[in-house]
Amino acid sequence: MKKTLITLSVFASLLFIGCKETKTTEERPQTTEQTTDSQEVSDLSIYNLPSTWTTQDGKDIELKDLQGNVLVMVMIYTSCKAACPRLVADMRNIEERVKGKNLDKVKYVLVSIDPTVDTPERLKEFAKENKMDGEQWVFLRSTEENTREFAATLAVNYKKISPIDFSHSNIISVFNTRGELDYQQEGLGIDYAPTVTEIERQLSLIK
Repeated sequence: MKKTLITLSVFASLLFIGCKETKTTEERPQTTEQTTDSQEVSDLSIYNLPSTWTTQDGKDIELKDLQGNVLVMVMIYTSCKAACPRLVADMRNIEERVKGKNLDKVKYVLVSIDPTVDTPERLKEFAKENKMDGEQWVFLRSTEENTREFAATLAVNYKKISPIDFSHSNIISVFNTRGELDYQQEGLGIDYAPTVTEIERQLSLIK
């Protein structure tokens, strides 16, 4: 599985991969020990984004409200019948496999690319249907503009191909506690052991 260094500044140049299944892993250099208190936010942090998001519980938050947690993120839409159910299953499988210290400091975040359909009520229902209603699970929706902006930072491309369907990238991303992209793995139903290992490593760095 090929690993390459990435930065947020090159995301816009990444190719659109649609829903095809691939196996690509991208990783940042290893970081030093982290602390969740008074962390400085770098220019590469998603916590610089000013957008407001609504959770499955109807609470409005900014991404910086998640600071101090290791974030495992994927973009989906709840009416998807093809790739998304597998991505959701992959997220659930990753969550079940992560062991070790600071498990309360990891959030599994699913961001909707279809905010019109995916209301907070729908996201709440979807979370329950998929047994993802614990505190570690966060579902987010926002405006179309905010969603597009955030997708660009994750190198996720998506396009509406019918009134109810989207073609989209299949990428699961790991962010460190400062909101910097640390690791990505791309594909559907693949071996996410490297992602699990990286999440555990990031959690081990928290004091």
